[in-house]
Amino acid sequence: MSTPPPSAFDAGGAGLAGTLSRRAWGTLLVLCSALFLDALDVSMMGVALPSIRSDLGMSTSSLQWVVSGYVLGYGGFLLLGGRAADLLGRRRVFIVSLGVFLFASGLGGLTNDGNLLIATRFLKGISAAFTTPAGLSIITTSFPEGPARNKALSIYSATGAAGFSLGLVLGGILTEFSWRLVCFLPVPIALVTLLAAIRLVPDSGRTTGPRGSFDFAGAVSITAGMLFLVYTLVEAPNAGWGSARTIGSLIGSVAILTLFVVIEQRQQNPLVRLGILRSGALVRANLGAMSLIGAWFGAQFILTMYMQELRGWSALETGLAIFPAGLIVALLAPRVVPLVTKYGVSRLILAGLISTVATYALLQALDSDSSYPFLLLPAFIFGGIGFGLAYGPLTMAATNGIAPEEQGLAGGLVNTSFQFGGALVLAIVTAVNNANIGTSGTPNDLLEGYQAALVVPLIVAILGVGATAVGLIRRTAPATAPIPFPEPVPATAYDEAAD
Repeated sequence: MSTPPPSAFDAGGAGLAGTLSRRAWGTLLVLCSALFLDALDVSMMGVALPSIRSDLGMSTSSLQWVVSGYVLGYGGFLLLGGRAADLLGRRRVFIVSLGVFLFASGLGGLTNDGNLLIATRFLKGISAAFTTPAGLSIITTSFPEGPARNKALSIYSATGAAGFSLGLVLGGILTEFSWRLVCFLPVPIALVTLLAAIRLVPDSGRTTGPRGSFDFAGAVSITAGMLFLVYTLVEAPNAGWGSARTIGSLIGSVAILTLFVVIEQRQQNPLVRLGILRSGALVRANLGAMSLIGAWFGAQFILTMYMQELRGWSALETGLAIFPAGLIVALLAPRVVPLVTKYGVSRLILAGLISTVATYALLQALDSDSSYPFLLLPAFIFGGIGFGLAYGPLTMAATNGIAPEEQGLAGGLVNTSFQFGGALVLAIVTAVNNANIGTSGTPNDLLEGYQAALVVPLIVAILGVGATAVGLIRRTAPATAPIPFPEPVPATAYDEAAD
């Protein structure tokens, strides 16, 4: 077994002030490129769906699986991907999964069958489930904890936001020519990234023992349980939340996940060490992640329908309308490190989540002729500020203080929370919209459904604020004198790790 050093860039690669060397920048750019591809692909495909349905003759129910197939693959395999990165080698897992993404992208652009397109989307979701935690754990094990890691994570987070925002615009432009270009665009980017990864990403080796220690029973049970749960959440709005099918599927999901817990308790080398969940900081970070992404996915879904179905905006106009939120995140996230150093991650997460509450509070006033400059744009600005402040610190809070051999697991957990939060809240938002929309299909009927559905993101965001505030209240409850911040990194930037 090869045991990597605690941080690959400790010696000369990243200084205490967070200055990154050329070698560190090269590694970071490769990892950011992979995350950029994932985010770009998701947003571009959403814009292209109507053209795909027309060209391939897909029904509305089957069309949703072009998106849901990705969610199933991503959400179902994230924990397995994170643990595989720890056990099999982060560089190896990252490069192989990136190659799978490259192959699936090209195949998706060539297909003339809707089912095959869905299969390629599922495959791309699986590849992202391995690439994302592997990339995150490469950062958290290669960059020393402190300013250097915070800077790397903030840049990493901003890249994802930039990819998603740019995808909204590029997807609209490319779809004007052909939806297949949406599938083909990631191919050359993925190829360059793959070649650069082979050269620049450091080899961390396997960190937790021989392959024989891999928990196959745990991997099968957690993956099956998550796949089943995501499938149930995606299908629930169509089958009905109170239907026998949905209730039976939820019971089945709980039974499989319970079996997973039993297996992990009896394993000598478990896939998920359940003791990691005793960390209050990690649990709160995962709850915050579910709130942040879930509320945004639900609101964006409704706003996209509002702008296109009720207001008659084109896909490109819709993408440009949402673009300011992502632009703010891309500009703000790399500048979060000084704020983390001064205030700590928990306070920054709380401020970000409160900003998102303002977004969804504004949207409660949405009407059939709401002004973009005076309602929608301010809402997107608050949302961008909230994401910029909270997204990177949530990742920091979930991985700070975690042992090197469990960084992939911690990264997989927080990314699973991001994904499952999006799936869960989106399913609830869709169900509320369908329950409140009128049968006549008039603009007023559509608006009533949208208005009811937008209450859900507001509630979810408030719950996220509450979960984060509880941690701060618990820490500040004792009446003790404040402890001076040591230089160059305040203790409060990482105090969550001790919870």
